[in-house]
Amino acid sequence: MKQIPESLLNTFRKYDTPTIVNSLELLDSKFRTSCFTTEQMICVDTSLPPIVGYARTATISASSEVDQNTKRARSLAYYEYVSSGTAPFISVIQDVDERPGFGSFWGEVNSNIHNALGVIGVVTNGSVRDLDVLSAGFQVIAGKIGLAHAYVRIEETGIPVNIFGMNVQHNDLIHADQHGSVVIPAELAEELPTAIDLMIRKEKIILDASKRKDFDFEILKKAIQDSAQIQ
Repeated sequence: MKQIPESLLNTFRKYDTPTIVNSLELLDSKFRTSCFTTEQMICVDTSLPPIVGYARTATISASSEVDQNTKRARSLAYYEYVSSGTAPFISVIQDVDERPGFGSFWGEVNSNIHNALGVIGVVTNGSVRDLDVLSAGFQVIAGKIGLAHAYVRIEETGIPVNIFGMNVQHNDLIHADQHGSVVIPAELAEELPTAIDLMIRKEKIILDASKRKDFDFEILKKAIQDSAQIQ
């Protein structure tokens, strides 16, 4: 995937993830049913702005023991991978256990390691713990809150993953916040700001109408009709 200009990434950070999805729908109808997470997720710090960055993918497992040398080697390979390339990075980790989140990969230690390596956050179907001591400014959007780490370890690195219906490949552009996450295709990135503007203008007519003191069905009807005419 080609690198997106930082000016565009800054534009995307101004909007929540539902706004991004709504706007992508105007460019490609597939975004009505795919390319985003479809389950409720835990957002550790809702005060942080949306995270926008390039996916660094991996899978984890925690339900059974593994040789410590193997675990260490996989971890080091993952850390090297997740900090390589053009930042900003977002770790996108699929927990492949039968019970995802049984053991947490994310807590005080890994949030600090990743933050120091230039990773701005994580999107995972797994669990997070140590909520009160996570690295400041590092965003965690997870499937659940957990307690133990069990036998958690990296399984594979840099492979396609699926997080609650969202298919992600290495270096995909990710937008995520408290609502969930979506993949922004590189080929749509330059068109997206225009689509955002169009979507906001369409909604504004209806929102402004609904705030009128004399609002009624006829005013709503006209607002919906006028909104549909905006291009």
